Amino acid sequence: MRRLHTILLLLLSAWLPSLSCGQVPAPGFAVVDSTVTVSLLTCSPGQETYELYGHTAIRVQWLEAADDTLCPHDLVYNYGLFDFNQPYFVWHFTLGECDYIVAPTPRDRFLMEYAYRGSSVTEQVLALKTYEAKRLLLALDSVCRPENRSYRYNIFRSNCTTKARDIIESCIDGQVIYPARPRRNTFRTILHEFTRGHEWAREGNDLLLGAEADTLLTERDEQFSPIYLMYYVDSAFVDRGRTEYTPLVRERLEMLAANPVNQQRAAEALPDVPVSPRVLGWLLLLAGLCLAAFELWRRRVCWPVDAVLMTLQGLAGCIVLFMVLCSEHPTVASNWQVWVLNPVPLFFVYAVVRADIRRERCIYHAFAASCLLLFLVLYTLIPQDFSELLLPLALLLLSRAVLHLLIYKR
Repeated sequence: MRRLHTILLLLLSAWLPSLSCGQVPAPGFAVVDSTVTVSLLTCSPGQETYELYGHTAIRVQWLEAADDTLCPHDLVYNYGLFDFNQPYFVWHFTLGECDYIVAPTPRDRFLMEYAYRGSSVTEQVLALKTYEAKRLLLALDSVCRPENRSYRYNIFRSNCTTKARDIIESCIDGQVIYPARPRRNTFRTILHEFTRGHEWAREGNDLLLGAEADTLLTERDEQFSPIYLMYYVDSAFVDRGRTEYTPLVRERLEMLAANPVNQQRAAEALPDVPVSPRVLGWLLLLAGLCLAAFELWRRRVCWPVDAVLMTLQGLAGCIVLFMVLCSEHPTVASNWQVWVLNPVPLFFVYAVVRADIRRERCIYHAFAASCLLLFLVLYTLIPQDFSELLLPLALLLLSRAVLHLLIYKR
């Protein structure tokens, strides 16, 4: 329902008058040089999964000379657009082959969605020289042309934030120097920072991200996050040579204030999950151990439990292994969780169930117990922060394998 409201707002905004003479400047537009003002916009996070990390855009204001009149323009250049109707969009997004689009939007239309969801928008007016600001405007106009507007999206290396930063830096004469940070982050710790209170979104990230997401980042690497880039830009300066150093930001303004009422409404519209991944994992392990004690007492295995667990483990493993082998998304190829979550159990479900019914031993359990035990021994040595579900799941699967070995040891 919330997405429907957002779509309706965007459609209605097309009928509202804009402060600009047109949505996009005409080819060969005549810019009054001294009137160009460039700002970096940072939108605070929302409640939906795709809104949790915030957003970055570039605002440009200028006057265009046309027929002896001055026509004002106020556009927001947005690198976060994509065409959901492009062929096989979901498939390409899963493979990490999704192309995003940069396009200009009138300021009022851009602000409308963020006002609806209650997010704030912070404006950092950049202290660019006149020719640098005009150079940036022309560069943005060029990349928004149909033949240039698409780019291959990468959540950590090429997203709405890094693209905005890069095009601003490319139009500045000199080197932008960002402040050093004493505390070093990783991709995972930054994602955790913005998924606090959204445990299942965090769990989805942790299940798919590999060991590379836990390597320490440089200050520039951290700027994939809109909020982090905003703080870096606040204290950045431009080294123009000859001992000329100028602040990158001239002024910081609150373009749109946060609306707690809208934020609360958006939060209440989300589905309520009563249990966190950590609690669910340990509850499943406790239930599994109680069932195993009962089965050991009866000397008989409940085979439907094995069938369900092995099937779910194998299906989850198919997803993890597919991402490891086929996806171009960053950091997923080094996912050690494939040790536990892999498709191998699917090939043994029938053999295990048949052996349980016949009350016979199956070689799969010795193999599974050995692999899981080795994983648990090395758990703290593997250079990756694992999903909260993985440890209780591995213990549960190990308990099932040991149970079979104990009951059918003779």
